[in-house]
Amino acid sequence: MRNRFVDAPGSMGARYRARRWDWLCSAFPELDRMSVIDLGGTAESWYRAPVRPARVHIVNLEKPPEDPPGWLRADHADACEMPAEILDGGYDLVISNSVLEHVGGHARRRMFADAVHRLADRHWIQTPYRYFPVEPHWVCPGMQFLPPPARATVARHWPLVHTPPADRAEALRAVLEVELLSRTEMRAYFPHSRIVGEKVAGLTKSLIAVKRT
Repeated sequence: MRNRFVDAPGSMGARYRARRWDWLCSAFPELDRMSVIDLGGTAESWYRAPVRPARVHIVNLEKPPEDPPGWLRADHADACEMPAEILDGGYDLVISNSVLEHVGGHARRRMFADAVHRLADRHWIQTPYRYFPVEPHWVCPGMQFLPPPARATVARHWPLVHTPPADRAEALRAVLEVELLSRTEMRAYFPHSRIVGEKVAGLTKSLIAVKRT
């Protein structure tokens, strides 16, 4: 059921991801000539991308892909505590999709934002909006407003969960690792950016901090 709504080609989630790509390409029409660093991205998403930048550098806590093409570099690193060699890499654009809500609390979100500002003058940072009525990770109405024990119960039994947790402790860890952001928080982390609302049925589904210069 989740695959039908969120993950599969042609699903609602896939259509919104395609629309987001259209927005990104419209905001940065020179994307194919840019050096891009993607915080939390994957090689697979760039292999499927409608536009391929001149260079893409992925920073992720997951294992880097084997034998990437020459235009793609991937490093295992924490986007909140990157080594100076990456921070001083001289990129044209920072991209991040659905990562900021996972980094862990205000202090680390501040570190993430500071890294974005240091990496490049331009950025595109997307995160789900806290006050959209459906929690996006579990695709469950109102789940983000429940106390942690209730969220853990939902995570164990909700049919649209991506990967069912093995037990209650794992479910609790999963829900505590997600902190959805408000518009006020995004403005605080990216004060010189335009905060764009991605809408569904007239309601803001996610927030995107966009800085073009």
